[in-house]
Amino acid sequence: MASPVPSSVLLLLLSCIAFFSASSQAYEYPPIVSGLSFDFYKSTCPNVEPLVRNYLAQLFKKDIGLAAALLRVHFHDCFVQGCDGSILLDGSAGGPSEKNAPPNLTLRPAAFKAINDLRTLISKACGQVVSCSDISALAARDSVFLSGGPDYRVPLGRRDGLSFATRDAVLSFLPSPTSDVTTLINALAKLKLDTTDLVTLSGGHTIGIGHCTSFQNRLFPSQDSTLEPTFAKNLYRTCPVKDTTNTTVNDIRTPNTFDNKYYVDLVSKQGLFTSDQGLFGDSRTKPLVTSFAANQPLFFGKFVYSMTKMGQLSVLTGKQGEIRKNCSALNSGKKVLWSVVDGEGDGSEVF
Repeated sequence: MASPVPSSVLLLLLSCIAFFSASSQAYEYPPIVSGLSFDFYKSTCPNVEPLVRNYLAQLFKKDIGLAAALLRVHFHDCFVQGCDGSILLDGSAGGPSEKNAPPNLTLRPAAFKAINDLRTLISKACGQVVSCSDISALAARDSVFLSGGPDYRVPLGRRDGLSFATRDAVLSFLPSPTSDVTTLINALAKLKLDTTDLVTLSGGHTIGIGHCTSFQNRLFPSQDSTLEPTFAKNLYRTCPVKDTTNTTVNDIRTPNTFDNKYYVDLVSKQGLFTSDQGLFGDSRTKPLVTSFAANQPLFFGKFVYSMTKMGQLSVLTGKQGEIRKNCSALNSGKKVLWSVVDGEGDGSEVF
């Protein structure tokens, strides 16, 4: 007689079945990079995706703001040096890490802790087979879904990088929230992302918060003429003086829900950053903003495509890189700087 299946195993199997059933929504995806696949951990860690989602679902019940924080970590990782988990590395006595560069100073420590906690959880379940960069990509997807956005499949198989970027490299590849549309288009072109990707990925601002230092250029020394008057008055209440440390929500309509209201904000002249509102004022990007504001399914479909495209930037696969035991430190403990020549840019927040 066969032994009965333990209840814990049965629950895990049911969780996996429910997860993949819930992920069956059909979306268009860009070409998948060689070395990545949707079922990469099918044999080595088949329960990795429900493990991540179930953990984050419980975490977000206590702090829904972590959804936006985890999404930002993935963006900031992929835009600089590619999606290799370099943003997760801590600095040391030998020097600062990417986290210490100005655009990354507002990333929440709690988001990095959540990824490391997932690292521990997954290692206990499967061993050291899932990379930190894959964990970050899954956390970003589940942050979108668990806050009301689209559910989609994530190509997996990334390896963790053996270096982190210099301050100048970070500044060069992360555009400032004070950037105009031309600057943004040029910045994304360096990453082989196009204007549609720019407008679509900017929709990540439908959740999360912005710091006064990231939009005070629209208030001081004079008010930006593109600000809707009542919205401007509320911003002055939050940021009565220049350089305050206060924050406000990115999307005034549904700040904790991933939806298309960010684009409704832009059409209503209630976008928070220059880089946001400029998308509605520029003829190259305005049509898509208007379309997304009127059609949430259209936005969701485009977001899945652009997010998957971005999530494959300069990935390491196969025998490249490593799989970190601790997401905040290299297995060897030795860090190598990655930099660019003539890096330029400034700012404190991006996407």
